[in-house]
Amino acid sequence: MKKNVCLEAFKVSIPVLFGYITLGIAYGILLSEHYPWWLASLSSLTMFAGAGQIMAVGLFAAGTPLTAILITELLLNIRHIVYGLSLITKFKGTKAWKPYLIFGLTDETYSLLTTCEVPEGADKGTFYGLITLFDQCYWFTGSTIGAVAGTLIPYNLEGVDFALTALFIVLTIEQIRKIKSLVPSLIGGTVTLLMVILWKFNIIKDANNILIFALCTGILVIGLVNGIQEKLKKPAETEAEIEQEENNE
Repeated sequence: MKKNVCLEAFKVSIPVLFGYITLGIAYGILLSEHYPWWLASLSSLTMFAGAGQIMAVGLFAAGTPLTAILITELLLNIRHIVYGLSLITKFKGTKAWKPYLIFGLTDETYSLLTTCEVPEGADKGTFYGLITLFDQCYWFTGSTIGAVAGTLIPYNLEGVDFALTALFIVLTIEQIRKIKSLVPSLIGGTVTLLMVILWKFNIIKDANNILIFALCTGILVIGLVNGIQEKLKKPAETEAEIEQEENNE
């Protein structure tokens, strides 16, 4: 059973494998330009924040004050509050795995955990924990390879950053297939485009705030849409129940 759970968790994590290895290598090379290679491995074990790690390298290398770095990292990763709230029910019963699941929650892992189903007879905490562990291993491996390679050979990073976009496209497709609805993706894309337009017209002053505004607005719109759908469902369900009762009589 344990072998089956491990294999199933690995299969679920495969979409993240290639993206994290590629991006991890890019991060490792970037870090090796300023710091010892082993810091890439250490940060991937203790921080594991993907974009947060990449941003941290640039901020520290530029001599940015620690307070400014902390605020920037908070704003960059504040979306995880929403992730955590939406996983409260899903993480119930995960027992000893729960602290690690909270620590290892990234955008990509969140996407996997919200679309996968626990194999029959498997422990939920173990299954989710192994998916998270596999994802961290991919990132750790990629960042270590990149940091070591960056100290030994010259490397051109041009185009590597597209791996993140490609990874999110794959995960979005999986989300659409799981929920069988284009509505959340269309709302997300439309809201993001709107925020970019607002930034172009200087209504949003800082481009770094586009993601935050898009995320907050998208959540609000999706919440309203879901609320409207629930209200429309209730009358239909009530009519069906009344009709069934009449038939029973």
